Amino acid sequence: MNLGLALIASPKFAAIVDVMQKHMNSTVLITGCSSGFGKASAALFLTRGWNVIATMRSPKPELFEVSDRLLITSLDVTNPKSISDAIAKGIERFGKIDVLVNNAGIGLFGAHEVTPDETIRQVFETNTFGVMTANRAIVPHMRERGSGTIINVTSSAGIAPMPMVAVYTASKYAIEGFSESLAYELGTFGVRVKIVEPGLAPSTSFAANSGGRCDNLIPPAYAEYAGGYLKSMQDYPTAYTSPEDVAEAVYTAATDESNRLRYPAGADSVMLAEMRKSLPEKVFLARVRAMTGGNQTE
Repeated sequence: MNLGLALIASPKFAAIVDVMQKHMNSTVLITGCSSGFGKASAALFLTRGWNVIATMRSPKPELFEVSDRLLITSLDVTNPKSISDAIAKGIERFGKIDVLVNNAGIGLFGAHEVTPDETIRQVFETNTFGVMTANRAIVPHMRERGSGTIINVTSSAGIAPMPMVAVYTASKYAIEGFSESLAYELGTFGVRVKIVEPGLAPSTSFAANSGGRCDNLIPPAYAEYAGGYLKSMQDYPTAYTSPEDVAEAVYTAATDESNRLRYPAGADSVMLAEMRKSLPEKVFLARVRAMTGGNQTE
């Protein structure tokens, strides 16, 4: 038997085909599809036969191949009407929405001491309140149908908070707790809630999406530590997370009918999740201190 026939005959391949056939007419709405995780996720769902509502603040049709199963529309997670309009357009086009992926987010790197209140609120408006608003907008549709899955994309910062990203971490940590609570609340209606936790992804637009918010957030007192931390992350011997890693994790969460809640995405996120689960807290915190560099007190 040649390699191709052996692959087709394998139980793993059969399972993949079974999942694809089961969800062939399913519809997913994904936020933040202009780049990175969202773009990769939309492309993956399309290749696996789903109807895809790819949303972004400023629609860019050129990002995807034309398909009858693709709707590209605008959605600004800080604007409730924009959210409800995108959901309505998706339902009008495809009849239903089976999965909502809250992926849109913005980054922030800097010392909390000098981070303005306005900047903190901007991060929470997108990363936290925007997710809550989108969830609230889709729930009636899913509850009335008695089925559906909500996937909230957080961060490995929800597993192991790192320095210099305290505000960003807080915005994602809030969604971790929100999602776990919501999973119990909506489970009684047949609606699942999942969390996908991407690791560090240098190839995405995290820095660009930070805009000018990071300007002047590394004061002289923090410069040496911040530089050492960034170098330690570059030198740390582990693979990082790719958009494709996250897309696969999102797809797995979307098609997983179990009550599993968390899905680490990327080698570094999986490593952190395993460390957090297996190590005593004191040992785990010491490992993170060693990873992040600097001389720190116990």
